[in-house]
Amino acid sequence: MGQGAGDDETRTLITQTYQRADAFLFGRRTYELFAGSWGAMEEMRARPIGVALNETPKYVASTTLTEPGWADTTVLSGDLSAAIGKLKAKPGGELQVHGSGTLIRWLLENDLVDEMTLLIVPVVLGQGTRLFPDAGPDRALNLVESRADSKGVTIQVYRPAGRPQYATG
Repeated sequence: MGQGAGDDETRTLITQTYQRADAFLFGRRTYELFAGSWGAMEEMRARPIGVALNETPKYVASTTLTEPGWADTTVLSGDLSAAIGKLKAKPGGELQVHGSGTLIRWLLENDLVDEMTLLIVPVVLGQGTRLFPDAGPDRALNLVESRADSKGVTIQVYRPAGRPQYATG
């Protein structure tokens, strides 16, 4: 694997993360990218992550997608907050979001994130979309777990903790 790909332990962690999901939630662009690769290419469908994605219910937040081509997909197009609340209220397991930056920012803004796992790869990108917006409310995060792999990829698990308290004075 190329620069910043992580070591075998990190790749195993990523695979196990996908395998423990009870459902996946995507924004439309990430959904279409995943459907065209993990959902369509036989060599990718056969990999453990592909198996997990193809055997697990998928939800996509979209007002424009009407006929998803990937099996076991439900489009959430109405009251997204209520729909996600219902999904989160189901007993057991994890509803995971991968990629889907616009959706993640919206979920954070609407206090619908229970936990975030961030993998930070030691590569500086000169362009691209920011995960966190330039403006908006500050958010406190509690660090649950942190480690670095042998290739410098760091993995942090955070839980949102409301608004931060700043020292005054």
